[in-house]
Amino acid sequence: MSIYSAIKSLAADQGKSIYKIEHDLNLSNGTISKWNKSVPQVNRLQAVADYLGVSIPYLLRLSEDDEHATNLK
Repeated sequence: MSIYSAIKSLAADQGKSIYKIEHDLNLSNGTISKWNKSVPQVNRLQAVADYLGVSIPYLLRLSEDDEHATNLK
């Protein structure tokens, strides 16, 4: 799972859309979806993590595959 997929899943669980997150955080439209294939800037990732009420390490664990995520625990 990518960082984008982890954010999308958490947002859906909270009843929020990617568009709403980008709008509320003053990010350009499509910024978060670009994280599907690229690494986000730390300050932007921190803003999204704060917005969703999670930590960056939590987002990164969600984005890892099951085998690697198990090794991080």
